[in-house]
Amino acid sequence: MSLTPLWIFLLISHFRISFSDPRSTEAATICRNTTAPESDRPVHVANYLAALNSVTTQFDAHRYYGLATSGTGNNTVYAFAQCMRDLSEDDCNLCFSEVKVQSTKCRPVQMLTKGGRLFYDGCFFRYDDYMFFNESLSSLDRTVCGEDDFVGDKGVFGDAVLELVRRVSLDGPRNDGFYTGLVRRGGNLTVYGLGQCWEYVNRSGCVECLEKSVSRIGSCAPKVEGRVLNAGCYVRYSTTRFYNNSASDAQSGNGAKKRLGALFAIVNKSKINFSYETLEAATNYFHISNKLGQGGSGSVYKGILPSGQIVAVKRLMFNTTQWADHFFNEVNLISGINHKNLVKLLGCSITGPESLLVYEYVPNLSLHDHLFGRKGDRRLGWEERYKVILGIAAGLQFLHEESNLRIIHRDIKLSNVLLDEDFTAKIADFGLARLFPEDKSHISTGIAGTLGYMAPEYIVRGKLSEKADVYSFGVLVIEVVCGTKVNAFAHRSYSVLQKVWNMYGTGKLSEVVDSSINEDFPEEEANRLLKIGLTCVQADAELRPSMSVVVKMITGKHEIFSASQPPFLSSSSSETSSAYQPGTYYYQPDTCTGSTANEITESFLDPR
Repeated sequence: MSLTPLWIFLLISHFRISFSDPRSTEAATICRNTTAPESDRPVHVANYLAALNSVTTQFDAHRYYGLATSGTGNNTVYAFAQCMRDLSEDDCNLCFSEVKVQSTKCRPVQMLTKGGRLFYDGCFFRYDDYMFFNESLSSLDRTVCGEDDFVGDKGVFGDAVLELVRRVSLDGPRNDGFYTGLVRRGGNLTVYGLGQCWEYVNRSGCVECLEKSVSRIGSCAPKVEGRVLNAGCYVRYSTTRFYNNSASDAQSGNGAKKRLGALFAIVNKSKINFSYETLEAATNYFHISNKLGQGGSGSVYKGILPSGQIVAVKRLMFNTTQWADHFFNEVNLISGINHKNLVKLLGCSITGPESLLVYEYVPNLSLHDHLFGRKGDRRLGWEERYKVILGIAAGLQFLHEESNLRIIHRDIKLSNVLLDEDFTAKIADFGLARLFPEDKSHISTGIAGTLGYMAPEYIVRGKLSEKADVYSFGVLVIEVVCGTKVNAFAHRSYSVLQKVWNMYGTGKLSEVVDSSINEDFPEEEANRLLKIGLTCVQADAELRPSMSVVVKMITGKHEIFSASQPPFLSSSSSETSSAYQPGTYYYQPDTCTGSTANEITESFLDPR
């Protein structure tokens, strides 16, 4: 793999002009001492670069933080970056550009180092090979003290520092995880302080992180400057004022409060509001024995309500504006939807230290678990696979064409399909769902979803329509029939989609059916499903059928369209000439034309 484009990209982004202070002074760089094996170099490097690029696009979209995941299994790379809330947009971009350039200090490409943290006075960058989102403290946390001692009464100075950091720990969590302030003693002593919790920690994690900082940063006095660099937060004091006060920051904070206030009002007036204490008791205080699974936005636990009803409770990791988007999607879009192939949202809670969503309990785990995961010893038979595929198609048809709202799911994949006791498929996780205007053929929007399942026109140009869900469904059909995972990183000749396309050309489609199916299966039916899958993953969105037509094709009530294009390729379109990496991905397109007021940002109920 040539790394030249990366260095050009980093250097260009580094040279920006600003006449203010981006606080791009390095506080510390902390590199892990573990590396990926040399055999994993192509995957590790590709996933690291994809994660870095994803975070960068989020900053380019005028956000002050970015969070991304790239890859699967042991090769997954998790990345996060954030600016201090008092920085201007230009200074934030400058600081982040510096961090990107300096991120090579941990040698993620040269030595395949699995993790690193770069603390700057204006911003922060971290990558790791484990899911650290919501981690408030870790063994790599540090305290960094200045070199010069305070000249004067050191006892008074030490007391002033402690009072300041106590204010940071108390007021930071109350102010959306951010605080700046000062303490004066007499006319000659002023100590300035700043505390910032990272967006991926919830309120309780923010409190824990800042409280720990109080006990550690006091050890720096009588040094005139000190910093605590934790997994979940950053705290600094100095006798020199280093932070900004701006009207724009205050306005932004008030806007967030108004937005969250409106959200609280909606929920509190609804019939779907649960008390936090009820759900906490229902899950035995989120005991590990009740944990059903872990997703990108939180953990899911089995719970028993006082009425005896069994439910699934999703404990959300994040509580920020992104949290608000995800929450709006789940509560406002699907709380009133009832279909046998959609997981039903029963309620929610936003009154406790973290946000909770309550769903109907689906006992048979996910489709991914049965094909490749925890239920791998119980592989699905042919009839069950056929039933599941038809159920998913019916659920998508309802969302696209039959519900009161025209909804695009945006993240159809094996792990987002749950199976009940009768192996009825239920589509889950509507955190990325979008309302779709009736008068639009497509909308242009930020990209969110899972690479490998994302349609070419969507990932390259941000053009979203129901046909993006159709594409994801086609990938899923081929996975279910073949018993093989899609791998967006695989060379085309090794892709399961390409393999099925090649067999389609030879008329030997049945040879790719999952060999673990220990029973005779109707060859004609298997061929029909694979042909439908290929029809759905054509590069040209116009050639993909609607989900209502797909349902008819599955049940034999409609002639199957012939797939005229191989997956990922199109002789008449440049939209598909991009390489994908597996893993959940967030991206903002260069332009957002045709957007509507109904559009929602990437995901609601993810960070703090």
